[in-house]
Amino acid sequence: MFRSRQSHFRFIAASALLLTAGCVVGPKFKKPAAPDVGGYTPAPISTTSSTAKVPGGEAQHFLDGRDIPGEWWTLFHSKPLNDLIERSLKANPDLKAAQAALLVARENVLAQRGFYYPNVSGSLTVTRARTAEDLSPALNANIQNYSLYTPQVSVSYVPDVFGLNRRTVESLDALAQQARFALIATHITLSSNVAAGAIVEASLRGQINATHELITINTDMLKILREQHARGYASELDVAAQESQLAQVNATLPPLLKQLAQQRDLLAVLAGGFPNQDLTEKFELSNLQLPQELPVSLPSKLVEQRPDVRQAEENFHAASALIGVAIANRIPTITLSADAGSSPDQISKMFSGGNGFWDLTAGITQPIFNAGTLRHRERAAQAAYTQAAEQYRSTVLTAFQNVADTLHALQQDADALQAAAAAKSAASVTLDLSRKQYQSGYASYLALLSAEQAYQQAVMNLVQAQANRYADTAALFQALGGGWWNRTDIPAS
Repeated sequence: MFRSRQSHFRFIAASALLLTAGCVVGPKFKKPAAPDVGGYTPAPISTTSSTAKVPGGEAQHFLDGRDIPGEWWTLFHSKPLNDLIERSLKANPDLKAAQAALLVARENVLAQRGFYYPNVSGSLTVTRARTAEDLSPALNANIQNYSLYTPQVSVSYVPDVFGLNRRTVESLDALAQQARFALIATHITLSSNVAAGAIVEASLRGQINATHELITINTDMLKILREQHARGYASELDVAAQESQLAQVNATLPPLLKQLAQQRDLLAVLAGGFPNQDLTEKFELSNLQLPQELPVSLPSKLVEQRPDVRQAEENFHAASALIGVAIANRIPTITLSADAGSSPDQISKMFSGGNGFWDLTAGITQPIFNAGTLRHRERAAQAAYTQAAEQYRSTVLTAFQNVADTLHALQQDADALQAAAAAKSAASVTLDLSRKQYQSGYASYLALLSAEQAYQQAVMNLVQAQANRYADTAALFQALGGGWWNRTDIPAS
């Protein structure tokens, strides 16, 4: 019996070795080549303009081919920003969900790889029975009442002759890589959203401070007008117009306070907390430093660094493997199975000679008629492959567009800040002169009112122009891939 079992397993092993040496049907995936592109913009951008004596007005220099740091947000030199982002990367539930999704995908790969090996199972069956006296007894002992104890080992194996399982594993492995890059994308998006949220908060605080300044200016002007009206030097219409101007400025404050409160709620949630848990970090534009040297990856490296491009590539890879799966499903399937055991009437005889049995079975299955189901599934897989290829190309184009848009934005942001600073300076001088001329009787109140409104708009434009430079700088790091390859907390491939 022991020798029979040895022969049985040798047969299974030899058959498996021969059959798994077969071919793998379907196309072999080739990694897409990087686009042959020399730059991101029609004309190279090397340095932006600068604005003196304005926070965030420094010139920015673009360094081609320089690597992106993994913690790019530290270039803003803001400890509150560093603390909030690091806390978000540890507590954000979306990031934890992406980590779990990666684990699911990897376990599915390991589960599918199990089909490379035989499936071995053991069983023990205990039977108590009686045969009719008119029939031949079931046992040689010539008794009607008997017991059977049947331990058995069963082995089944489906050799991967045409690569059905190999293509399935390849597809699942590509999906696991896709989940990994989805996790990386979530990581980058989270850090970018926190940085952008902090910059928006700083911008809102700047606008609120400017609004309070404008309220003070208009309140003082109203006090002067009321005094002049009491002395007969100003009309009641002038006083009413200034009261209206003050009311309009006051009306702009509640929406800004609402946006600030909502922005704080957003940052609290991004950090994995509840909105009622107020953040200890507070952000002001004056506490942020504008990075002056900006690394810009080479275009040939962008497709390797952008997680959305890598996701599209893995989706492309999975679609390629599924063509092989569809083809293999139309090809014959070979199945090998074997059983070995014993069936004594007493437990003590379970391993004694004369009670053993074994069997070997080999089968082949070929689909004959399925109303075109398998053929159409193969065609669908081919179409999905074409779809994935075009989606990959679209994602690459979008990635290059993002970088180009951000580079153009940074260039125009610098010019816009320069213009906003000049406009604010001019509006401040105009307002000061208009106020003096009005008090001396050389200018009408309408001229003063116009100067006040122009100054108010100029102050707001300057704050927003400052914030735009910070926000678009953060967007550039995100567009270039966020430096995830330089971080130690990103799961390895």
